[in-house]
Formats: sequence, C-alpha cells, structure tokens
Amino acid sequence: MTLQEGNAGSRYIVEKLELPVTLERRLEALGLIEGSFISILRKKRHGAIVIKVRGTRFAVGFGISTHIRVAKAQ
Repeated sequence: MTLQEGNAGSRYIVEKLELPVTLERRLEALGLIEGSFISILRKKRHGAIVIKVRGTRFAVGFGISTHIRVAKAQ
C-alpha cells in the first residue's frame, strides 16, 4: 500500500521509496529510509499528510505520499 492509503493514528514500516533521486535523498536525510517506522498524525483527503519519523514531525504532500510504499506495523 502507499502512504496515502494509510489511516491517521496508525503506524507503518517504509518498504520502498519510488521518487526521483534528489527528493529521495532529501527524505533520507530527514530519516525517512526503508525499514523506518512512520506514524500518521493527520491526514487530509487530497492534501498533505503530517507524519512522525524518528521523533521528527513533518508534512508530506499528496504527490510524494503516493510514491512511498509502506506496510502496517504490528
């Protein structure tokens, strides 16, 4: 599933980033790498998603969130 398909209040594990290299490197610098845990704090239908990764909160736009593959964390 993609990050955009996730639900607010849930926790996920990043499986794959399918983004342009420069954008992927920027997200990796913020701690968003394969295998890291993501918590979705807030979500708008076709807008930004506020996520928490390694203690840092930031917003990811619709275009980016549709290219981040995640799996439900246990």
